[in-house]
Amino acid sequence: MRAPVFAVLAAFAILAGCAPIADGGPTGPALSNARQCFNVDQVTNFRQGPGDRLFIRVLRSDVYELGTIGGCFELDSAIQLALIPDGGLAGTRLCTDDWARIVVPGSGSNPGVCRVEVRRALTAEEVAALPASQQP
Repeated sequence: MRAPVFAVLAAFAILAGCAPIADGGPTGPALSNARQCFNVDQVTNFRQGPGDRLFIRVLRSDVYELGTIGGCFELDSAIQLALIPDGGLAGTRLCTDDWARIVVPGSGSNPGVCRVEVRRALTAEEVAALPASQQP
């Protein structure tokens, strides 16, 4: 008797996922809170922003803002960096609100390491409004 009840509940759960969004479509605020993600192997460029901000370009057009924690002093003169998701073996995908480490090869034998949080993806308008020195 339990199997039919479970099947009915599962069917309702599946159908609820297909329900229309009350605000009228996929561009409304209901999806603006969705986590935006990228693969670290698709990062093509980076630039340090003001304060604790770091901007990275993913493929051709996506730009994400990362917030650095602690002293990421090596970023001032870095020409390359490695972005490593926390958990290491969990994969190479990062989403907004995820934490990662940045490794910057230094002139010595010890690379600089600091933590970052993926804050958000910038809109095309926000990217265009960045000063040229901060556009990745």
